[in-house]
Amino acid sequence: MKSADSFSVAFRTDASLLIGTGHVMRCLALADALRARGAQTTFIARQQPGDLIDHLAREGHEVIRLPELSPRITDDDGERTAHADWLGTGWRKDVSDVRVAVGVRSFDWLIVDHYALDARCERVLRELAPRIMVIDDLADRDHDCDLLLDQNLYPDMALRYARRVPEVTRQLLGPRYALLRPGFAAVRGRSRDGSVRRLLVFFGGVDAANQTGRVIGLLPRALPARVEVDVVIGAAHPHRAGIEAACTQAGYSCYVQTGRMAELMAAADLAIGAGGTAVWERACTGLPALVWPLAENQREQVATAADAGLLHAPSQVSHDDEVLVRHIAALCDSPHLLRALSAVGAAAVDGAGVARVCRALGCSGVTLRRVSADDADALFAWRNCETVRKVSRNSDPIPRPVHDAWLADTLARADRRLLVGERNGVSVGVVRFDLTGDEAEVSIYLAPGEHAAGAGGDLLAAAERWLALDRSAGVCKIRAEVAGDNAPSRHMFLSAGYRPDAARFLKRIHPDD
Repeated sequence: MKSADSFSVAFRTDASLLIGTGHVMRCLALADALRARGAQTTFIARQQPGDLIDHLAREGHEVIRLPELSPRITDDDGERTAHADWLGTGWRKDVSDVRVAVGVRSFDWLIVDHYALDARCERVLRELAPRIMVIDDLADRDHDCDLLLDQNLYPDMALRYARRVPEVTRQLLGPRYALLRPGFAAVRGRSRDGSVRRLLVFFGGVDAANQTGRVIGLLPRALPARVEVDVVIGAAHPHRAGIEAACTQAGYSCYVQTGRMAELMAAADLAIGAGGTAVWERACTGLPALVWPLAENQREQVATAADAGLLHAPSQVSHDDEVLVRHIAALCDSPHLLRALSAVGAAAVDGAGVARVCRALGCSGVTLRRVSADDADALFAWRNCETVRKVSRNSDPIPRPVHDAWLADTLARADRRLLVGERNGVSVGVVRFDLTGDEAEVSIYLAPGEHAAGAGGDLLAAAERWLALDRSAGVCKIRAEVAGDNAPSRHMFLSAGYRPDAARFLKRIHPDD
C-alpha cells in the first residue's frame, strides 16, 4: 500500500466564473482534505478571463495552467461534446493541451469535474492516471471512470447513470457525499426554535440576473421589524456597487467573497438563495431556506430537495415579486415549518461527505503496520482504557499476564492479523482480522484520545485496503459483529458499505435458567 505522502491526485476542472464557482469549490474542498491526509494535489485548468486559478494557487495547491484560447475554438470535426462551448476548444485540442502541459508526469487518480468532458476525453486521459473519478450532476453524457460522484438528490438516483458508466464503476450518489468544507460540519447542532431574527441572502458567486438586488429591494415589505440581514456576494458580481450601496442604506451587512459562509449560515434563522452546493451547505447547518434555481441544471435538484422536505421552493417566487414577498412573510410566521425544514436538512447532510470520498479514493491518511512485541505496553494500556473496554466483547479489565499471553499467541498465529494504524506518526487505533477460509472478522478500536471526526472510518478503510493487498490472507469477504448498543460502530460500518445480516442470533444463558 502506498504511503499517504506518495499518493497523488490531479483535478481537471473548470475554473471559469462563467458557469459559477461550484466546480472549483467542491474540488477545492476535496483537494484540501486529500492534502490534509498527506496526498499531493494538482489542478489542471484553462486560463480564462476572470478565472479562479490564482485562488487555487493561493490555497497552496499546485496548478498546471492550460493556455488561454483566443479566439475560442469549439469545432472538433463534428465530434462536439455535450457542452463544448464551456470548454473553449474542441475536446481533442483540450486533451492534447493537457498532455503537453503535464508532460511525463503521472498520478494515482485523475478527478474530472467539467461538464464539457465525457468518455472520449477520459479514455485518452487515462494515460495520466490508472484510475479516474468523475464528478457530475447532469447525467447527460457517457463516462469512462472507476468512480463517479453525484452529490445531488434525484428520484431516480440509483438508475441515473446506469447506462452512462461501465458496470464496474462504483457510484457515490446523494448528499451524504456532498463535498463541503470542514467548517460546515463544525457548526452543526444549533437548536433552532423556528423564530426568525436573522436572515441570510446568498445567490452564489455570480448571480448574473441579480436576484440578490431584487430580494434586497423587496425585504422591507416582507420582513418583520428588527430582523437583521446578512447579504453575501462574490467579488465578480456584476452589480456589486449597487448591492453594497443598497445594503448600507437599509442597514444590512454585506460580505464580499467571504470565507465565513459556515459561520453566517449557523447564525441565520432563514436563508434566501439558489440551488447548487449551497443547498447542501444550508442543510448541513440546519438552516431552513426559500430557494429557486438560477440555472437549468439546478431545476431538478431544487424540486427534488423540496419534495424531500429539505427546503421551500414554490415555483412562482423566481419571477413574481408579490408572490415572493408573501412567501418570505409567511415563512417568518411559520415556526413549525422552519423547524421541520431544519431537522430534515440536518439529517440528510452530516458534513462527512469529503471524508467518505477520500476513503473511496483510497486516501485515508492512515498507514498500517503489523504489531510487534515492542507494542505490548501501549496495547495493554489502550485495551484497558475504559472507552475501549466499554465497546469490547469482554468489558472487564485484562490482567497483564493474560494480555501478554494473548499477544504472544496472536503474533504466532497465521490466521490472525493485528495492525496499528498511524497518521503523521501518531497512533490512531488498532485493527484485528481473524481469518477463516476466504472470510475475515474485523475488530477495531481507536486509541484513547483519538477523537477526530471520521477517524474510525479512515482506520477501517486503510485496514481493508491493507488486507486486500495481503495475498497470503486470501480474503474476499469481511464481517463485523457490533453490540446492539454501540451506535457509533454500527454507523461506521454501515457508512463503509457493510450490510446488516439479520440471520445471526445471540442469547445469553445462565445456570439457573
